[in-house]
Amino acid sequence: MTSAFLRSTVLLLVILNPLALAVYLLDLFRHNSLGVVLRILLRAAAISGAVFSVFVCTGQAVFRDVLQVRFAAFQVFGGVLFLVLALRFMLGGSQTLVVLRGPPAQVAGAVAMPFLIGPGTVSAATLAGLKLPAPLAIGAVVSALATVVIALGALKALFDIVSARNAPLVERYVEISSRVSAMVVGSIAVEMIFDGVGAWIGSW
Repeated sequence: MTSAFLRSTVLLLVILNPLALAVYLLDLFRHNSLGVVLRILLRAAAISGAVFSVFVCTGQAVFRDVLQVRFAAFQVFGGVLFLVLALRFMLGGSQTLVVLRGPPAQVAGAVAMPFLIGPGTVSAATLAGLKLPAPLAIGAVVSALATVVIALGALKALFDIVSARNAPLVERYVEISSRVSAMVVGSIAVEMIFDGVGAWIGSW
């Protein structure tokens, strides 16, 4: 049970990838103080945690009974979507960064989806609900989101220090990290497609 809890938590962390998120949220880091960023991240994490908890508790029933699609179809579509995003970042680098401006409540929703709530994280939350009792699965979700918020807060503080002293270094980090994270996301995307196709074939 403990190993399943750790695997579920780590899988969510790998998909969320705080280092990649820091690159995607660079515009948010540039134009807001640490306090504002933390408030936005906490709201986004709360929204994401609520959504993930629904999938943890209902499992594949949401797809089967409500959406009337197979979970495998969602995995394949999510994998294709992730793959397209990964290719955009691989080819475009920092040119594909999203501009996040506006009131904290509005920005929090934009951070929650699509950066936190996505095909990969929803799939991971659903799988956690299938492998663990609901309270433990929700605990894994909360642990992963809390780690992401703490890591992003630390990266924001580091960004403020480094950007004030060496802005070109930050730009080089963004270019390199965006392409490295694109390779990780692309690999996860291909794995999601394989899992979805495998589950679809296995259902026959």
